[in-house]
Amino acid sequence: MKQFVIRRIGYCVLSLFLLSLTIFFFVRVTGDPATLLVEPGASPADIAAIHHQFGLDRPLIVQYALFMASVLTGDLGQSFYYRTPVLELYWSRLPNSVMLATAAMAFSLLIGIPSGILASVRVGRFWDNAGKVFALLGLSLPSFWVGLVMILVFSVYLGWLPSSGSGTPLHLIMPAFALGWYFAASHMRLTRSSMLEVLGSEYVKLARLKGLPQSLVIAKHAFKNALIPVLTLAGINFVIMISVAVVVETVFAWPGVGRLLYEGIAFRDFPVVQGTVLMLGAMTVIVNLVVDVLYAVIDPRIRLAS
Repeated sequence: MKQFVIRRIGYCVLSLFLLSLTIFFFVRVTGDPATLLVEPGASPADIAAIHHQFGLDRPLIVQYALFMASVLTGDLGQSFYYRTPVLELYWSRLPNSVMLATAAMAFSLLIGIPSGILASVRVGRFWDNAGKVFALLGLSLPSFWVGLVMILVFSVYLGWLPSSGSGTPLHLIMPAFALGWYFAASHMRLTRSSMLEVLGSEYVKLARLKGLPQSLVIAKHAFKNALIPVLTLAGINFVIMISVAVVVETVFAWPGVGRLLYEGIAFRDFPVVQGTVLMLGAMTVIVNLVVDVLYAVIDPRIRLAS
């Protein structure tokens, strides 16, 4: 077990190193941030001064070495645009992203799990077909399109909900729906397939032969066992919601980590993009590490096979 954990931690460190290397050199392909930080018509001397101020006149290898040295000390650098430490910006935006991801996850579970159960116990009937259509639409329609349609209907035409911003529960409804729409479809499909597998097992057949009511068989014997992979997926999806909500947060002007990443890309704010991507990658890697370790604890065959 100890070797298994050490090996997984090594994979995590290697993944974060490759992520930092990729994002460091990728953001520098987007252009020179000095052109956005100086006034129009600035002289080459002014641009050179900006380069020297932020260390952009040094070789890329030196810049990367200084960046990694700062990361190892817990410093993600200072934003070019906001003139504020990146870590401070990240922690100030993270609660809003967690709030949005929590609401979106609650929506996806409340819609996805019941619809998956109905589809599994009504195979080939109306609820099963309706669930397939729902899953197809959820996996096909992009979140930004869903968000724009909701703004057009509920904000422009009906005037029921605010179109953007934050501050009240009403501001949370549309972005949570737009973000949770895709994940509700994935939870529905996994719940349906997991329920079908459990409903065909021997102990469920035995429970039915004993004359137990259908509702008791589904709730006590089938659903409890089918819920394990769904909750595992939900835990991973929660981190993904925080990480990939860039489009939704931008469409609804939600002040979260995703919008911070978009602003960093738009302003060519290298430290913000590097720090935000690295923090989101670290969060994803840590969650996957915890899941791997828990799987190894539950099923020793996993760590023995690896």
